Amino acid sequence: MKDEKINFLELRVKELEDKIEQLRFSRRVLMNLIERVEKDKWDMLSKLEKENKKLQINNSRYARTLLRKNRQIIEMETKLQKVGMSEMLK
Repeated sequence: MKDEKINFLELRVKELEDKIEQLRFSRRVLMNLIERVEKDKWDMLSKLEKENKKLQINNSRYARTLLRKNRQIIEMETKLQKVGMSEMLK
């Protein structure tokens, strides 16, 4: 009877040790996955920040071009008005 109990307990201890080892392995796998996901997240964030910066620069350049063209249009309209006025005065 005692031997059976000892055998049962030894078997149970072995089962629990195996489960602990499996849990440790699972934990390592999960930690590796978490690290990979975090790295991917930071890589994506960095990429998006660079793209955002590039888009802001391009947008600023485009806005300056629009302002310059708008000034040219206003100057040309002003010249046309002056030419039209001087023609009317003749």
